[in-house]
Amino acid sequence: MAASDAKTENEGRVGVTPTTRRAQPWQTFAMRTPGPHLPAVSRRELLLAMATCASLAGCARSGGAHPASTAPSPAPDLQNRFAELEHRYAARLGVYVPATGTTSAIAYRADERFAFCSTFKALLVAAVLYQYPLSHLDKVVTYTSADIRSTSPITEQHAATGMSVGELCDAAIRYSDGTAANLLLAEVGGTSGFTGYLRGLGDSVSRLDQQEPELNRDPPGDERDTTTAHAIALDYQQVVLGDALPPDKRAMLTDWMARNTTGAHRIRAGFPADWKVIDKTGSGDYGRANDVAVVWSPAGVSHVVAIVSDRASAGYDAEWSEALVADAARCVAAVLA
Repeated sequence: MAASDAKTENEGRVGVTPTTRRAQPWQTFAMRTPGPHLPAVSRRELLLAMATCASLAGCARSGGAHPASTAPSPAPDLQNRFAELEHRYAARLGVYVPATGTTSAIAYRADERFAFCSTFKALLVAAVLYQYPLSHLDKVVTYTSADIRSTSPITEQHAATGMSVGELCDAAIRYSDGTAANLLLAEVGGTSGFTGYLRGLGDSVSRLDQQEPELNRDPPGDERDTTTAHAIALDYQQVVLGDALPPDKRAMLTDWMARNTTGAHRIRAGFPADWKVIDKTGSGDYGRANDVAVVWSPAGVSHVVAIVSDRASAGYDAEWSEALVADAARCVAAVLA
């Protein structure tokens, strides 16, 4: 078994359960009853996310090009902390937090390329939501056991019946289901169609060239299937806080990310308990551990936080470190608090 199949984002996580089939789940997503281990997202929280989208619309890109890389480096003390983390974990770290009306950008190796891993999946779901009406989420996609080639805790349970596009979106974000992502890629024109969607957001840097699980295995220095902390942070800013999606679809994406099951030990672990955090993780070979999140302070101020990492010097089978991502998030939280 390849390393990226054996080491998965679901490793060590208790209670991976199949998606519950409900009639029109995307039309009633804010009112869903939580599962046995997943908290519900309240209507108030979703309305807060939607209100924040409007307040930051002027900061987000709207189909324009990414701004030139003029983001300031973090203060020397913060830069030293990130460097110390790299030394402690024998890793390479990339961090980007876009500036807001009250805070400066935080950037550390922000324009160096790192593997996407599964962080692309939230953007893939955004591409599906952008391209199709909500009724398309009812479409049932059929597949066979031969199509299950990656870590697929949800789709592997439904090969006999297929899954709706909406259920695939849920599985791809909340359980990082690789087969769900591959099936959704087919809905948007494959890897080239997905990359084209990113270009439409103004992202001229990120690229997806392969499907799961191959996209996690590219050797260091290979530009295939890569992004930067800077680029992906701006992508998430636009689809979650900006106007790249209409409010109903944007709130749906926010809901799925809020109920993600793979991020408890990454950015979520680095922020105080009274901050709201929604995220999408990614993990892969060469010790790759990523997380991209949108966080809200207790006062409702939002920030996008992108943290990407690898331990390529330790080789293909290097273990990723969730603790590195959490420690980097603590450094960011200390500045934003």
